[in-house]
Amino acid sequence: MNVSPRQLRNPGFADSVLSVLKRNGFAPSCLELELTETALVDSPQQAKETLARLRGYGIRVALDDFGTGYSSLSHLIHFGIDRIKIDRSFVRLLDTQSNGAAVAAAVTSLARNLGIETTAEGVETQGQRDFLVAIGCNDLQGYLFSRPVPAKHLALISFTPQSDRPAYES
Repeated sequence: MNVSPRQLRNPGFADSVLSVLKRNGFAPSCLELELTETALVDSPQQAKETLARLRGYGIRVALDDFGTGYSSLSHLIHFGIDRIKIDRSFVRLLDTQSNGAAVAAAVTSLARNLGIETTAEGVETQGQRDFLVAIGCNDLQGYLFSRPVPAKHLALISFTPQSDRPAYES
């Protein structure tokens, strides 16, 4: 679930999230909140308190678009980040510039050493996939695997071992 800076500044945000989870019988450990570093900068103490409370219930926190805006390595530690999402702008460079590979490898290594998972966004080619798997990126997302689909079609998608590409079941 994407969280805006405005939502994170709201003192009642944690209560709202927990209420929705309880009302719908959804386990907190199955929820991962995605936020950008801007959300942390706007009201750091409120963000820290809110995220700590939600993490106490098992909700995970992902830092989206890492490295593209205001980045501070201290955010990874002070806000209890569980996952770093490597922005597609770096993934896109993997096929054309060594700088993209250097950034992706550095972020993945940093995350691994801090015990934080990584997701690479915007994976579109087999070469990008192979490189990201080789450097230890935990999860990949992008058009290589599937175009966006409506939620009602998710149950119809399976991944075939031969191609790792999604196939629709009938």
